[in-house]
This record gives sequence, C-alpha cells and structure tokens, in this order.
Amino acid sequence: MARPGRVVLAGAATGLLLVAFGKGMQTGTTPTASIVPESIDIPSIDVDAPLMKLGLSKDGEVELPPYEKPKVAGWYTGSAVPGEKGASVIIGHVDTKTAPAVFYKLRQLRKGETVKVERSDGKVVSFKVDHIEQVHKDSFPTRRVYLEDGLKLVTCGGKFDYAKGEYLDNIIVYASRA
Repeated sequence: MARPGRVVLAGAATGLLLVAFGKGMQTGTTPTASIVPESIDIPSIDVDAPLMKLGLSKDGEVELPPYEKPKVAGWYTGSAVPGEKGASVIIGHVDTKTAPAVFYKLRQLRKGETVKVERSDGKVVSFKVDHIEQVHKDSFPTRRVYLEDGLKLVTCGGKFDYAKGEYLDNIIVYASRA
C-alpha cells in the first residue's frame, strides 16, 4: 500500500523513456487500436478481475488504479494489447490500508502457471509465467518491463516503509504467450 496519489516509481522512468524515444510505446495506428484488454484471470492465485485503462499523469508517471477500487487492475495504454507484439503491462495494488487488493498473492505465482487476459474482441489470450522477480524501486528494470515482448504484471512488495507510506520493492511477473 502506498499513500494515495503515489505511483510506482517505474512511472517516472517510463515517462523518461517516452521522451527519449520521442513517441509512445504503442502508436495506436495498428489494426488492434480499438481492442482493449477487459479482464485478467489467474486461477492459481484466485484472481479474476476487471481491467481499466491507465495512462500517464501530467508529470509523466504511469497512473495506478484508484485505491477505492482495490479489486481492479489496470492495463497501461502505452503498452501493447495483450496477445499482440510488444510489451503489455498490467498494474495492480497489493493491498489497501484495511485489506488485500487484486495482486496480493502475485508473489506466489510460479514458473509455468497460467495467466489469461480477455480482450474486447472476445479473444482470451493465455500466457505462461516465465519468472518472477522482486526488485527495489530504485532498481526498477524499466526496459525489460516496458519494452521487451511479453506480459508483465506489476505490484508493490517487500518491506513497507511506514515513514514514506509505501513499499520499498516491486514484484514483477514476466509471462509469454502459451
């Protein structure tokens, strides 16, 4: 859990990457521009959640789903539609001040387990978990998450810094098409 208004530190780095590349990571000119992911299903950790669209804030950080909707995850619209070529990024909270949130059990995923994403075109795209890592937010692997092919699921984790009101690490799941 982090203070309301705080975003995953990766957002700042993502904004810098967008500026460095001079464009969004997904141009929106592909035939799938009107297709969006609608829900995520991870049977092994009891996740079946709707997805909302997440963009960049005015200061260039990736938005987070609202804290008032802890059971909703978000798809970063600057990433590829899951199932298409490119990096697809889905972000969710680990918890709130009072209860677990959508990605509370994300760190329990194991290599080979299945993640399914249902899209607005009716397709369900299946992914297999390749690996999971826990990284300090200061060492967030921005290029791997936002530029390399595959599905990435991101949440907070590790120790909670009560003075800052946030977790020190991120949990990242990397998955490829099944």
